[in-house]
Amino acid sequence: MYGKKTMGVERTTFIVDKQGIVRKIYSKVKVNGHVEKVLEDLKELSK
Repeated sequence: MYGKKTMGVERTTFIVDKQGIVRKIYSKVKVNGHVEKVLEDLKELSK
């Protein structure tokens, strides 16, 4: 942007349980396939 380097957007997703504890963090998320991975991990954590 106008010759300046910028970091841009960095997506991060958190899975937080009912007690407010962060159970999983996904850093530098890419959109493709992310939803499926999160749903898979949610199913695993809910067992």
